[in-house]
Amino acid sequence: MGIEVEINCNRTSKTTTLIFTYGTLKRGFSNHVLMQDLIKSGDAVLYGVYRTVEHYPLVCGPYRVPFLLNLPDAAGSHRVTGELYAVSAQGLSRLDELEGTSRGHYERLPIKVEPINGGDAAFGVEAYYGHRSYAMEMWKRSGKRGYGVYGEKEAKGYVKRKDRPQNLNFLEQINVFVSSCSDN
Repeated sequence: MGIEVEINCNRTSKTTTLIFTYGTLKRGFSNHVLMQDLIKSGDAVLYGVYRTVEHYPLVCGPYRVPFLLNLPDAAGSHRVTGELYAVSAQGLSRLDELEGTSRGHYERLPIKVEPINGGDAAFGVEAYYGHRSYAMEMWKRSGKRGYGVYGEKEAKGYVKRKDRPQNLNFLEQINVFVSSCSDN
């Protein structure tokens, strides 16, 4: 898993995990409120804008939800730009809950990233990848075309959790999405 680093927040030292965010947890997007709460409580610190060392597929799934797929250097993929945070164990628990790691939505795995403006690669970093159980089908469903960044254009049409149909859980919604015909 990730290398643990110590940071001093609010006069206390906490062991943290480096987390690369690429979608709705970034500044300016709907789930960033969680990161703001973690920063306020001393459970997260923003390190800056980073990008992946390798090319990865970043695609939009159901409701324009972003998914980073653990298919390094797949044709049609890009170096993905996002934000790097140091997150405490308590903060990590909250992120895991949001990302549905115990429900098969995403899985937190290692990734290599480097600062966008140059510098040494950060090691011991983890990211939330779309779960391996549907990753290849999600990549096919996207027409094997990914994004380099999840920005305003890519997020257009994003539907917040509370506004999605409640008759299916998110994993069921993903399965319906990947089994439907592509409109690409």
